Amino acid sequence: MKIAAKTVVVTGAGSGIGREVALEAVRRGARVAAVDLNPDTLSVTARLADGRLSTHVADITDRTAVQELPAKVEAEHGGPADALVHCAGIIQPFVTLTDLDYDAIDRVFAVNWQGTLHLAKTFLPVLHSRPEAHLVNISSMGGFLPVPGQIIYGASKAAVKLLTEGLHAECAGTNVHVTVAFPGAVATNISANSGVALPAAGGDSTAANHTITTPQRAAREILDGVEANAYRVLVGRDARLMDRMYRLSPQRAARLITSKMQELIKR
Repeated sequence: MKIAAKTVVVTGAGSGIGREVALEAVRRGARVAAVDLNPDTLSVTARLADGRLSTHVADITDRTAVQELPAKVEAEHGGPADALVHCAGIIQPFVTLTDLDYDAIDRVFAVNWQGTLHLAKTFLPVLHSRPEAHLVNISSMGGFLPVPGQIIYGASKAAVKLLTEGLHAECAGTNVHVTVAFPGAVATNISANSGVALPAAGGDSTAANHTITTPQRAAREILDGVEANAYRVLVGRDARLMDRMYRLSPQRAARLITSKMQELIKR
């Protein structure tokens, strides 16, 4: 679906991938409704877009707040949403499951799983009413590959993966296209937004930076996927590499990730 002249709702638009998706969608001629929990960072996104988008402060874990969004978007843009690009999400503290408290577990699932469910269930009827529409959910490389120290985050994103693939099947033959995106390492402030301290990186940080995707590139790859009606989008060289490796040898891929994560996990 070409997004020019379409109304696109972008969650997590206050920072990171969500902000860049919103800005890139504006550049491609879309009418953008930017959604985020943080009004301050959302105002920065609006300023970067020269005011060419609407802003909507909402907590996606609040079902009522999410259910109010379609009417607010329609009021701002003069018509219903044509697309939803759901980027909002958080990670967990970098600890093993044994050391992760239930409050952190509940929070990760509330944002990453319940939030995704609220948005999909709320916006799908709206999208089905449009001549052509698109729904995108952001999973993660950690949603198909186990990452020690982030297994609850990964489990929540695996749920997003399967939900989105299921929605693709349920929407087959309709006007609604569905895409799931799997970012690898992207240079965002998700750790700070999640209230999580980022462990100091060991080894050759310069070499590691070569595998980190910029949020601007991630946004372009995601929206290219939308415009190609892609089934899935692997964002970044690392995500593409690990996807191939995991398909060929899941245990070998898991061992590789474990070796990279061991020095980062607090025990």
